[in-house]
Formats: sequence, C-alpha cells, structure tokens
Amino acid sequence: MTITDAEWDVMELCWEKPGISGRDFVEALAKSRGWSRSTTLTLLRRLEEKGAVRTVELSRSRVYYPAVEREDAAMSETADLIDRVYRGSLSQLVSTFTKKQTLPQSEIDELYAMLRDMEGKGNA
Repeated sequence: MTITDAEWDVMELCWEKPGISGRDFVEALAKSRGWSRSTTLTLLRRLEEKGAVRTVELSRSRVYYPAVEREDAAMSETADLIDRVYRGSLSQLVSTFTKKQTLPQSEIDELYAMLRDMEGKGNA
C-alpha cells in the first residue's frame, strides 16, 4: 500500500486520535494544514478504499480508526523506497545516508546493536 504525503498527514492524526469523528478531522486539518472539508473527506475516502482506515457509523456521524499500525505502514513505505531507489539493498540505503549525514554516536551504537541482534538470530 502506498500512502501519499497528504494521506500520511491524515494517518498521523488517525494514529494520534483513534476514534476521531469526521467533523473533528475536518477541523483539525483545516487548522493545521489549511485544507478544505472536501479535501479532508476525499483523503479519508481514499485511505478507506486502500484499507488504511476503517469507519464506524455512530448516529449521524462517521468515526475513523486506523486499520493499519503506524509501524506496519512505515515498514511498507520503507520497503517500497528500498526496492525502488536502492534495488532492494538496505546496506546501500544506509551507506547513502551515512555519506551525507553525520550520525551521533548513540545512533551508531544502536545500529551496531541491531546488527549484532540480527546476526545472533541468523538474519545476517
């Protein structure tokens, strides 16, 4: 599932406030993004069609819930990026980022720890 930048903004609000009403979605995104009611509802409809959000009808309003976990959506987007841009090579992605950006020692230590953990599980 591919989620556009605008859809990602909608999903962030949905993950932050599961069970948010359509009216509250419209108000929040009008305030933070300047979007119209129709823009917000169109994005919600697209996300529902993609299976990223689900709705529940409550009396006279719709309430929205995330249908995917944030981590799963992030993993899907990341896998797509790695496949498209780096031909499936995670090490190439890391190499590109480390050439252009200095990592703090704490993040380097965290990467080493993850690699050691993967190696111990036989995933290396």
